[in-house]
Formats: sequence, structure tokens, C-alpha cells
Amino acid sequence: MAVKTNERPGTRAVLRHCRMSSTKAREVLDLVRGLDYTRAVELLDHTDRAAGPVVAKLVRSAAANAEHNDGQFPEELYISTCYADEASTLKRYRPRARGRGTRIRKRTCHVTIILSRMPEDQIARLKARSAAQNVDRRARRVAGARRRARAVEAVEETSALAAGEGGEGTEEAEATAPRETPAAPAKAPAKKAPAKKAPAKAPAKKAPAKKAPAKVAPAKGPAKKAAAKKAPAKKAAAKAAPVKAAAASRATKALARLAKKTRQPSGKDKN
Repeated sequence: MAVKTNERPGTRAVLRHCRMSSTKAREVLDLVRGLDYTRAVELLDHTDRAAGPVVAKLVRSAAANAEHNDGQFPEELYISTCYADEASTLKRYRPRARGRGTRIRKRTCHVTIILSRMPEDQIARLKARSAAQNVDRRARRVAGARRRARAVEAVEETSALAAGEGGEGTEEAEATAPRETPAAPAKAPAKKAPAKKAPAKAPAKKAPAKKAPAKVAPAKGPAKKAAAKKAPAKKAAAKAAPVKAAAASRATKALARLAKKTRQPSGKDKN
């Protein structure tokens, strides 16, 4: 005797008057019939059909009913039964040639999904498979972490070796520098020169050293007075110059007179 549709065991969810034909819904239901809940949801989420999101939502609703009402775990459920029945059809008309009208049938359906608990041996296999997958994931994660750690250590070692080679190169250069260029050691005092010049700035900051010439300013007074005294001497010499010139002119006149008196008479004078 066949079991009636409404008497099948399991937790169900029903969608009534879905606005699509039962044929289109059955194409998607055939994909997930007999699959476990997790795999069915993943398949429906990636199904390129108009009925895919509708059926996926209905499957999640059935799993929520089983978890809330029957106290079951969704991971232990599978789709035992799923079917789509025809529902009422909406009649519409479209105008055609010669004033006639063509009937349009907008079909609907009732979609039913029933979830049941898997057998114990199948649940044990699924748990073992999930545990193995978890172990494998953990092993891959640990292996990846170790590879990254080794890569970091290798980079640090190479950088340390590079730094060591650079240090040896500098030591060799320093060892050979005095032979090739004897003047190289003289560069060390040149680098230390700024450190020695730092104390030399202290006298420059002493204000009295700069103000000393300002205090000596009064000493310039005698010098100016001496210059002032020399100025009258020059004026006196300038005044004495005409006197000497006048005396010289008088002397020359007197000599001229004496010369006329002592001059011998010429032939014209004798005549």
C-alpha cells in the first residue's frame, strides 16, 4: 500500500501558489532529491534557474522547522522527499488578428520539501569525513605557517650574511687603506674638528669682549685733539709762507740794486 503524501515521515515545508509552473520547479527539485542538507543548499545557491532561490529558501525553512520543532541538527538531515503539484491557473487574454483574443494561462504550483534524519552509519561516515577534512585543513594550515617561518628565517640569514660580508669588506679596506693612501689616517682628525670647535664658541658669546672697543672710545679724544693741534700748525705754516715770499722778494730787489750800482759802464755809457 502506497504512503500518502501528507503521511510521509520527516519535517516539511510547503510553499503554496508559487507563481511558476510545476514543470519548471520539478527541474530544480530533481537536482537535490536525496542529497544531504549542506550539499543541497550549496547546489541551489549556484543554480542558474528561476526556481533555484525559491527552492533554496524552502529547504532552509524546512531545516529551521526540524531544528526548532523536532530538536534535530541540520547537518544530519537530507532531502527525503520533494515534489511540486499543480495549483490554480490564472486566465488572461491577449488580442490577436480579426478581433479575436488568445488565452494566456499563468500557472502556479505547490512545492513541498520533506527533510528526514540520515541513518546512523551514514551519519558516522559523514562525521569521519568531516573530521578528516578538519585534520587535513589543520595540517595544511600548520605546513603553511612553517613554510612562512622558514622563509622568514632564510631572509634573516641572508641579510645577516650580507651584513657580515659588508663588515669584512670594510675591515679589509681599512687594513689596505694605509698602504695605498698614507694620507687616509689624517682624515680622522678632520672629522673630529667639529667636536673641538664646540668650546671655541664660548668666547664668542662673551659680551664684554665685544664691548671692550666701546669703552676705549674716550681714548680717541686725545687723538682728535692732537689732530686738532696739528691743524693750527699747518695754518701757521700757510701764514708764514707769504711772509717768506715777501722777504725773498725784498732780498732780490736789494740784490738787484747792488748789482746796478756795481755794474761796469758799457761803451754807450762811456761815450
